[in-house]
Amino acid sequence: MFNRILVQCSTGLAMAAVAATVSAADLTGAGASFPYPIYAKWASQYHAETGHRVNYQSIGSGGGQQQIIAKTVDFGATDDPMKPEALTENGLVQFPAVIGGTVPVVNVEGVAPGQLKLTGAVLADIFLGKIKKWDDPAIARLNAGLTLPSKSIVVVHRSDGSGTTFGWTNYLSQVSPEWQDKVGQGKAVKWPTGQGGKGNEGVAAYVRQLVNSIGYVEYAYAKQNKLAWTQLQNRDGQFVQPSQPAFAAAAANADWDGAPGMGVILNNEPGAESWPVTAATFILVHGRQEDAAKAHEILAFFDWAYRKGADMARDLDYVPLPDEVTAKVRGVWAADIKAADGAPVWK
Repeated sequence: MFNRILVQCSTGLAMAAVAATVSAADLTGAGASFPYPIYAKWASQYHAETGHRVNYQSIGSGGGQQQIIAKTVDFGATDDPMKPEALTENGLVQFPAVIGGTVPVVNVEGVAPGQLKLTGAVLADIFLGKIKKWDDPAIARLNAGLTLPSKSIVVVHRSDGSGTTFGWTNYLSQVSPEWQDKVGQGKAVKWPTGQGGKGNEGVAAYVRQLVNSIGYVEYAYAKQNKLAWTQLQNRDGQFVQPSQPAFAAAAANADWDGAPGMGVILNNEPGAESWPVTAATFILVHGRQEDAAKAHEILAFFDWAYRKGADMARDLDYVPLPDEVTAKVRGVWAADIKAADGAPVWK
């Protein structure tokens, strides 16, 4: 009797566990490495609170766009906002998730984080391969009193299709006519010099390993990998350190309504405190959703992130979206993301 009751109880518990597993959502996303640290943190806390899993792969913005177009993931992520015609052609809806900054990082003996000063023009000449040594007069003039080695500069860039690269090359195109003419901007470009690493993770790893190197990564990667970032001169002529307030200053005047698909570009914004290489990162979902319940859970996750994830974002030096922007995003969800029967997924 007792054994039968025990078996029945065990079976009931097992069935309850199966039911809980079935009811818990299992979402997949892929794309930009720029926001990976905060997406991972959000996903972990969201699972702890709700039981729903969000599995996000850091594969680069190009990969994220390709996978959501192919419908092999539930949502894609990109730092390079898709153009309106591409969104329409592929039936996609785009909305921002969070804001952050890309920073130059260096591995030069004796140079501490935030110590080295660079201008946009000097940075472009380094990545063009024109400035070849760390003690070049163009760098030395900006860093009086700082001892720089007469060593060759090792340039590190992204090897994959990358929204971080789009933002980086967009900035260099703004501050250097020669860069604009010879290289231009894009998720992938023909680099004049250097070697490539995959993802922000790969670039950070190469810079950490290679003495006398310079690369570019999202700020959280610089801090997590204990890399020396540089100061940059901004549009107002001020040398600024990367920080959450500096990224927020750059985003303060973003024209979300005027940018198709809310795809704002925040590089080289005015303001004495503005960090010059700042970007929003974006989520892509299909406007027509065959599985309305799963589509609602995707939006519920980002709604939760907007409501409860701001402090987590700040802890990693990202900038949470202002409430007025998240209200606009929810309006986009309600208007543009529909179930198969045409009913709105988000109400």
